[in-house]
Amino acid sequence: MPHEEIDARKYKKTKIIATIGPASQEKIDLLLKSGVNGIRLNFSHNTHKWHCDIAEKVRKEAKKLDRSVAIIQDLPGPKIRLGKLPTGGIEIKAGQTLRFKHGENLSSEMLPIQHDFSKQVKKGERLFLRDGQIQTEIISINSGVISSKALNSGKIMSDHGINLPDTIFKDGVLSEKDKKDLTVTNKLDADYVAVSFINTPQDIYDVRNQLSKHKANAKIIAKIETKAAVENLEEIIKATDAVMIARGDLAIEVGPEQVPIIGREIILLGRKYRKPVIMATQMMESMMTSTTPSRAEANDVATAVSLGVDSLMLSGESAIGQFPVETVQMMKKIILSAEQYFINTSVAVQLTQQDEDIISVNENEGPGLVDKLDQKTRLVFSRQPKLSPNISSEAAQTSISFAAITLADQLKAKVILAETATGSTALSIASLRPNCPIIIASPDPKVCNQCSIIWGGKTFLVSKSKNRKAAIINKLKDRKSISAGDWVVEAYGQNRDVAGGTDTIRLIEVV
Repeated sequence: MPHEEIDARKYKKTKIIATIGPASQEKIDLLLKSGVNGIRLNFSHNTHKWHCDIAEKVRKEAKKLDRSVAIIQDLPGPKIRLGKLPTGGIEIKAGQTLRFKHGENLSSEMLPIQHDFSKQVKKGERLFLRDGQIQTEIISINSGVISSKALNSGKIMSDHGINLPDTIFKDGVLSEKDKKDLTVTNKLDADYVAVSFINTPQDIYDVRNQLSKHKANAKIIAKIETKAAVENLEEIIKATDAVMIARGDLAIEVGPEQVPIIGREIILLGRKYRKPVIMATQMMESMMTSTTPSRAEANDVATAVSLGVDSLMLSGESAIGQFPVETVQMMKKIILSAEQYFINTSVAVQLTQQDEDIISVNENEGPGLVDKLDQKTRLVFSRQPKLSPNISSEAAQTSISFAAITLADQLKAKVILAETATGSTALSIASLRPNCPIIIASPDPKVCNQCSIIWGGKTFLVSKSKNRKAAIINKLKDRKSISAGDWVVEAYGQNRDVAGGTDTIRLIEVV
């Protein structure tokens, strides 16, 4: 049975998410074997039954490979579009007044819109057509008719998208379709729900309420693609479980020149608050019709790796492209090449760059980090409850994680073993970007699936038995990932059922 190698030089730390569509629905096994860690189901297309059938197929193929795979349900959100226009479209001239209205049997001077947003917009706000190619400014709203002045020329067609970068929708981000889609989240066995056009943290809370209503335990991915989201960025990242840099609509809203800067800020905040970050849109778009990417795309992927993003996402490339499997294989090659160069330079942990609330490790105080106790287990040291009554549990967990990474570096450990009931330990260690792979061991298959898109992690589903540590070590030995004489650094919480309770490091010498 094939497995991805767990070798610091060959193991892909940056994860790959592939969107399934007509081009890939029969190639899920090949995608997983080629390096895909997460599957995105785009609910803008297809039926609920189609998505559930694909999810079932993903689970079946992942089980064959003894793999955990994250399934992401991506909701379309309140995407506003033009209605049906005359065949051939309509030419727009700069300075022309355009009139938009929702409804049927409209006069020829009206441009039909699929949803009525006349009560949401204000005079002076911008209205973009055709993915931002045609820009207009709203000059009046009267009886459901929105009038705007075209600032440049272009051509519009039926169903072209409309963007309102200055407008915040008071009705929230979940459309009626989104709410219906959430009724199948459980049946889908979705690990994440990606929410489009997030504007404020309240949007995250509203989605959580909907998930709770349907008793779904999927985590939330906030898609950053609006101007309002950028203005509320840090609070949104605090509120969500993961974040996606949706560069397509984001570029329309804030301008393409701002996207790289905002992307870097999102990655930094994601690591600060231990939230996985996904970079999306046009990563390898030329491979929809070509077997090789453009040089700019290869550089784009490598740059994302250098910034320490958790996952890279393929959209049309894997959904409707001609070469979905080849695209994944090429992306993996670029990731591995970039990681071999960047991991030890720009991403690796540096003590001087850590936040002030991390407890520093003073090598001259107390017993040494390694003290020979017996051949198998050298030392266990824990955070004592009275060590610092003012330190937060998150800061303490980060300190333990940092100590584990420092220890792994000093001993040249082959892997860091993170035992976790909720994924919190794995997220804490991964946010510090260690040099060696992180073995994420959990008895919960949902946690394993969710951790599949975390940077540097390799998930192991384990039993709740007392001998599970030995089983993990033996499994790693069987896969030739570790051998006698190697060191493994383990981090875990003594109260294993408490999220964020990582308080112990153990050194294990493989025998």
